[in-house]
Amino acid sequence: MSSIKVATFAGGCFWCMVKPFNKYAGVLKVVVGYTGGNIINPTYEQVCSMDTGHYESVEITYDEDIINYIELVEAFFMSIDPTDEGGQFNDRGHSYKTAVFYHDDEQKKIAEEYIKTLEDSGVYDKAIATKVIKAEIFYPAEEYHQDYYKKKPLRYKLYYRGSGRETYVENNLRKSEDEKRKLKERLTDIQYAVTQENATESPFRNEYNDNYEDGIYVDIVSGKPIFSSKDKFNSGCGWPAFSKPINNGYVKEIQDYSHGMIRTEVRSKNSNSHLGHVFNDGPKELGGLRYCINSASLRFIPKDKMEEEGYGEYLDKIIVID
Repeated sequence: MSSIKVATFAGGCFWCMVKPFNKYAGVLKVVVGYTGGNIINPTYEQVCSMDTGHYESVEITYDEDIINYIELVEAFFMSIDPTDEGGQFNDRGHSYKTAVFYHDDEQKKIAEEYIKTLEDSGVYDKAIATKVIKAEIFYPAEEYHQDYYKKKPLRYKLYYRGSGRETYVENNLRKSEDEKRKLKERLTDIQYAVTQENATESPFRNEYNDNYEDGIYVDIVSGKPIFSSKDKFNSGCGWPAFSKPINNGYVKEIQDYSHGMIRTEVRSKNSNSHLGHVFNDGPKELGGLRYCINSASLRFIPKDKMEEEGYGEYLDKIIVID
């Protein structure tokens, strides 16, 4: 059975729904287009008239051996307001409504269970409006719409901000006082200071600087796998150093102008936790990058514990010594 699958999501303006998926390893292609309507091969102008019944959507081709459908569902919901019944942000009307278009019963089950989890979590003060709908014919949009954020980066950034999506997504990642209290109870003082207050732990005197055991390093807050022992190296800087993340979709990089310096901060995409910084002085044979990461932002899971802790699928991403 082929491991190449297709996922389809509608999340408002499709210009904004490509970038959230493109960084993930295992995502082979993201195409914007139209689905769910009543005419064949519609144009952008026809869909914008709101008379065709189509949704602006994205079709994602992915390798299930590398990335699971649930991870795509999580990325989708982190990029939208699922409580908006009439569109997304400044874009109103049917074509901008949100939906998960499932291609098989397993996708349907995963999407419905994820929405139930969101509803039970109390994160939103309104009901989830995102529908789960059986996938129909997907029509690719005109070429000028494809990868718009790459073709017109300035216009894309202005639109992403001006539409209200950027503010919403960033605010949605901020933790409530109750969430902060629970994290303080669960984390040590240094773990909380690093991940939630952007602190930096002491060099050399931290848990994983000298750890070279086979295994993976997960985000201490969300549990998402972030780095592998396969990519760890001794940089001499005093903090754990890695040449790359396990999956670029799990981290985000933002400009950091604090302390009178210009640096690139690395944060966990799922928990928005501070991890460390990335520099361009890593070993050239490993790609030239050095992800300088605080031990306190990570939890190490040794190779012989990965299966029982639910990370068995990542065993092929570490160095295995017989």
